[in-house]
Amino acid sequence: MPARAQIGPSPTIRIGVSGPFSGGSGPLGESMRNGIRLAVDEINNIGGINGQKFELIERDDEARVDLGAKIADELVRQRVTATIGIANTGVGLASIDAYQKAAIPLLIAVSTGTTLTKKYAPPATPANYIFRISPTLDLEARALVMELKRRKLTAVSWLADATAYGDAGTAAFTQESLSGGITLSSHERFKVGDTDMSAQVGRAMQSGSQALVVWGIGPELAVIARNREALKWKAPMMGSWTFSSRNFIDGAGKAGEGVLMPQTFIQDLGSSSKNSFLLAYKRMFKTDLIASPMSAAQGYDGMHLLYRAIRQANSGDGSKIRAAMENLETRYQGVITSYSHPFTALDHDAITLNMLWIGKIAGGRIDYADSEDQRRGAVLRFKGK
Repeated sequence: MPARAQIGPSPTIRIGVSGPFSGGSGPLGESMRNGIRLAVDEINNIGGINGQKFELIERDDEARVDLGAKIADELVRQRVTATIGIANTGVGLASIDAYQKAAIPLLIAVSTGTTLTKKYAPPATPANYIFRISPTLDLEARALVMELKRRKLTAVSWLADATAYGDAGTAAFTQESLSGGITLSSHERFKVGDTDMSAQVGRAMQSGSQALVVWGIGPELAVIARNREALKWKAPMMGSWTFSSRNFIDGAGKAGEGVLMPQTFIQDLGSSSKNSFLLAYKRMFKTDLIASPMSAAQGYDGMHLLYRAIRQANSGDGSKIRAAMENLETRYQGVITSYSHPFTALDHDAITLNMLWIGKIAGGRIDYADSEDQRRGAVLRFKGK
């Protein structure tokens, strides 16, 4: 057994948490943070590592690229042992350089921008310090194209926000559509903060599309859903996983009913009374209404994986923690899946296509779009299988 060691330079094991805890992306960041806090509470209740407890250093990046970069620099200066978080692709792109340069592991818990874990992957660098426990944009796009084909929908309209997230989503969905034989009959963009997208939705409807595929975050997505309802367009609406956020569901109201999106975790009614994570979440936060269940689950699972890597490394040294993350020796049964060697030196993305469900908004909550998926929801899913 390895000798007991002090993990990190401080009396506690300091873990940075960077995310949007306010603004339009707030429900994603808050839910992620709650999942991380719940995991740390469980870890500290069993003694942390060698009796050394975990401490979260939380910072609100407000989904702002400039602020996210400053927070990354600050957490590096504070010598955190590792950081977990990042909900927005633009913030992630502005943050990863600081962690990579400092050799401090960053585990991305929410952002799906594919390039985040690829920029420093070998052979570009000998050691990559950027990991992820959320699906990539590529996987989301592939899951949506598979759903379109399952429904025999071959002509769709694309509508994305004018951010790095929207740019990446556009590239991924365009490529997957081409590969899957899906025609993009119209292609539109909108700005964060826009309050009327009826012109874009109207052009999409007039293009003869069989479905509307949208990429963005909650407030603008809700506007688009209401615009679509006002135009009496009945074609299916689907898009990025962010449709599952409460600020879309509540903002769209009945206009959001039936919207489809990929999910790693669905809080169906039957699971709330028996799922240990959901029961623990309700005990700690006094609610079973999670603003973004997927973000909470990924934050929770991610923190438990990070804990296992630090415990295995038995050190606060970033290079040793990175090496442990790439070769985790113990399986972890998480909320989303059963993690057995979720990362390797060449693959820092834990989620694979088989771990995604298609969710549907029904009665103001997220349900399984396919009843067969609901029956299979309790089946253990392993990476790539």
